[in-house]
Amino acid sequence: QVQLEESGGGSVQSGGSLTLSCVASEIRMNFCMGWFRQEPGKQREGVATINPGNLSRYAESGKGRFTISRDNAKNTLYLQMNSLNPEDTAMYYCAALKRTVQALSVACSQQSSTYNYWGQGTQVTVSS
Repeated sequence: QVQLEESGGGSVQSGGSLTLSCVASEIRMNFCMGWFRQEPGKQREGVATINPGNLSRYAESGKGRFTISRDNAKNTLYLQMNSLNPEDTAMYYCAALKRTVQALSVACSQQSSTYNYWGQGTQVTVSS
């Protein structure tokens, strides 16, 4: 059982930056890791995912502004968020998924329904 704990959320003004962290009880080498976000009354959406070979995928909303990274030695996942705007306001969740493939050329899913380990979330609020 993988346990995930996020931190780093907070309130910032538009144009500001935040770095989210997610510490995992363990990160097996063949796990996908990802960041998802959810606004009240809306579906959870993928923000960015990263595979064991550091192949990353981003939602269009975060391309050029967000950077996902992982430190397997520290069992930690990061999300660096720059140029934040009010539309980025949401609860951000860290998630993990055990891959069924070995190839590092295969990117991770952006679908939240495919992830089976979740953190409790950390709130990000961006004011204009």
